[in-house]
Amino acid sequence: MFDKLKNAIKLFKSVDLEQLEKISQKVDLSEVLSSVSKMDENQLKMAMKMLTGSKKKREAPPINADFYEVSSKLSAEDQALQMKVRHFLETEIKPIVNKYWLHDEFPFEVIPKLAELNVCGYVYEGYGCAGGTSLMDGIIASEFGRIDPSIATFLGVQSGLAMGSIYMCGSDEQKNEWLPVMQQLKKIGAFGLTEPLVGSATAGGLTTTCKREGDTWVLNGQKKWIGNSTFSDITIIWARDLDDQQVKGFIVRKENPGFSVEKIKDKMALRIVQNGLITLTDCRIPESDRMPFANSFKDTAKVLQMTRAGVAWMAVGCARGAYENALDYTIKREQFGKPIASFQLIQNHLVEMLSNLTAMQTLVFRLSEIQDDEKLKDEHASLAKVFCTMRMRDIVSRAREVMGGNGILLEYNVARFLADAEAIYSYEGTKEINSLIVGRSITGFSAFV
Repeated sequence: MFDKLKNAIKLFKSVDLEQLEKISQKVDLSEVLSSVSKMDENQLKMAMKMLTGSKKKREAPPINADFYEVSSKLSAEDQALQMKVRHFLETEIKPIVNKYWLHDEFPFEVIPKLAELNVCGYVYEGYGCAGGTSLMDGIIASEFGRIDPSIATFLGVQSGLAMGSIYMCGSDEQKNEWLPVMQQLKKIGAFGLTEPLVGSATAGGLTTTCKREGDTWVLNGQKKWIGNSTFSDITIIWARDLDDQQVKGFIVRKENPGFSVEKIKDKMALRIVQNGLITLTDCRIPESDRMPFANSFKDTAKVLQMTRAGVAWMAVGCARGAYENALDYTIKREQFGKPIASFQLIQNHLVEMLSNLTAMQTLVFRLSEIQDDEKLKDEHASLAKVFCTMRMRDIVSRAREVMGGNGILLEYNVARFLADAEAIYSYEGTKEINSLIVGRSITGFSAFV
């Protein structure tokens, strides 16, 4: 009995006399001591833990969103580039991104810094480009998306859609004129395919037309949602030839008469991206600015196949950014005296997010391997775009949910990822259009109208 009482008294060692007096006014201390003296060793330890709490603060493990260590498959040189890009984005882009997103403005001051990073046109050979792998190009797109999908989209338009069109469909003269200065971001490009009344149905329904008159082409029509177009030096315009009904591609300069751009305002997603509504009114383009190897929509589709794979990687980055911010928040946010990350329901959401993210990462990794083996098909890129953007939406939604009301505040970042995910889900072909591309591949039947 004496030993038990001796142990029981230890419970009150951490309590000073003033606290003890306050406690005695609320409870009968002799009765408490009597009850405690009847406890066995395990019960006493539990009581002491409840009373004194844990003095040692539990440290959370480092946040690791690459759960299957996909990046470990990269060479040491590529891993170094990945960390260089990540450091740049975390130090130069992350501190300013919420301000520009809120005000629907583009941070033009970062363009020279992006140029110094030297990742624009990463996969192309020559013209100042790195001639790197599609896999590393995807890793870069993911890193950009992890911090800000808007800046990732800006780079995707410049590096993928605009430069890619010239690289794949342009003449040697056009490549030499534009690719070096675009790689250095001294000239900015845009890509004009989507139209107000057509959307993804561009393969057979372009309303923008072109007609040759001698050594000049006359373009008429509109293009909508064209990223970078409000400040781009050139815009790649795709138009239907009135003579043969085939799609042609043109390099349209901002100073061309008959070319005008109106900024699209009041967007809820990718607000940093400056999207424009382009109007072409008897816009006259010299034959020298027509891309000679863009003579049908199949040529356009080659560019889209490449960039669609990049969008899948960007979706991975967006999802990863949301997951990392949410996980960090749940570790630091306390409720009922402990971090909410310790609650079962929160952990279930976190594991669901990580499961989807890991599946996305492994899918796009293999996708880029296929691309580097020059075996990429439309259905490969479309399946990745469908799956990754669907899972991205689920991840950003769960990320907002575990953050409660704070999840809708811009300062916690997840609200921005939640909104931006909606644009990524829709552009480069909607879920439905990409599903039909895959469906045609696996069934042999085309369900396109």
